[in-house]
Amino acid sequence: MELTLLGTGTPEGLPRPGCPCAACAVSVGPLARAATSVLVDGALLLDLTPGAVLAGARAGHSLGGVRQVLLTHPHDGPPVELPPGLPAAGRVPDGRELAVISGHRVRAVAMDAPGTGYEVTGPDGSRLLYLPPGGAPAGTNGTVARRPYDVVLVDVLGRPEALARLRASGAVGPTTDVIAVHLDHTAPPGSEVERRCASAGARAVPDGTTVVAGAYRALPDVPRRTLVLGGARSGKSVEAEQRLEAFPEVVYVATSGTREGDAEWAQRIGLHRDRRPAGWRTVETCELVPLLEQDGPPLLIDCLALWLTDAMDRADAWDEALWLADGRKKLRARAEGLLAAVRATRRTVVLVSNEVGSGVVPATPAGRRFRDELGRLNARMAGECEHVLLVVAGQALVLKEPPR
Repeated sequence: MELTLLGTGTPEGLPRPGCPCAACAVSVGPLARAATSVLVDGALLLDLTPGAVLAGARAGHSLGGVRQVLLTHPHDGPPVELPPGLPAAGRVPDGRELAVISGHRVRAVAMDAPGTGYEVTGPDGSRLLYLPPGGAPAGTNGTVARRPYDVVLVDVLGRPEALARLRASGAVGPTTDVIAVHLDHTAPPGSEVERRCASAGARAVPDGTTVVAGAYRALPDVPRRTLVLGGARSGKSVEAEQRLEAFPEVVYVATSGTREGDAEWAQRIGLHRDRRPAGWRTVETCELVPLLEQDGPPLLIDCLALWLTDAMDRADAWDEALWLADGRKKLRARAEGLLAAVRATRRTVVLVSNEVGSGVVPATPAGRRFRDELGRLNARMAGECEHVLLVVAGQALVLKEPPR
């Protein structure tokens, strides 16, 4: 089954008409995206969008052989004019199946938002799942697939939990080619979109790309260990969370603990907790080694700076005399244990840490000691991770990435 993506953007397209935002301003040439529309084997058109005939011609395909046109979502604004020769567009009721004269079988999949998803089985037995913009399969686990789909087209950046549900149900497996569609100006274009998609085990492709379902291709490899560095309010925690949103299960390891009577701190922790997906489990601890040694779902550890504070408390590192006596030795031993556990872990791990030392020198010996020890820990941890990011003003800079 051959799929040609005539467009990969939201229904408004990218750039949005009349939008002055930075993402729209640079979405020109190959970065521009028409509304998502998919041509299947030249015979089935999923979503009729303005300029579909021209988009097909640019991709080297004619729409003259289309035998069925299916819509996935309500179209706002004036109706799209049906090009001459194409059959009338329609939607299949949820759960119903449709046989196309070309030999394709289509099943409508219920969504948790307005719209319809389509499971398409080609004459060769290959299988596609196409979800509408902002849509995820209805129900707790989404579709329960007999086997993983060959290709899944989904709103990866807008609804990452949809991909998580599909993984949990077995609909997306290690060999499934997950392609991001319905891309909007809320995600920066170009390499940043590719990086965001790759972190979810998906890929973004330009308009006009043709994909062969079931054909072998090297799929995005999610790094096992990722370190996300950044200053205060830089967006490092959000970046770390986005990297795991498409996983069905995640253990969020909070090293912050609780502070009795501190309402402002409690509010900060609450905001962090509220933006995490509902399916994530939170563990509040600084005992990271046992978690890293266990098998299980991905770990998000936030953050190493607070872990180091706890480790320095335990080592009496704040007192000069005790630090010189054996505090340094205790702290280094605890840090070595953590580094060894990260090196040996079989779990997917995203670690967050503060980047310090770029500004004012701390006024106290204890402050300078903490700054120095955190800098050493960050440097050592970066050496143990395949992927290292530095987040500055909400922008993620790749410092280290796995070889491709």
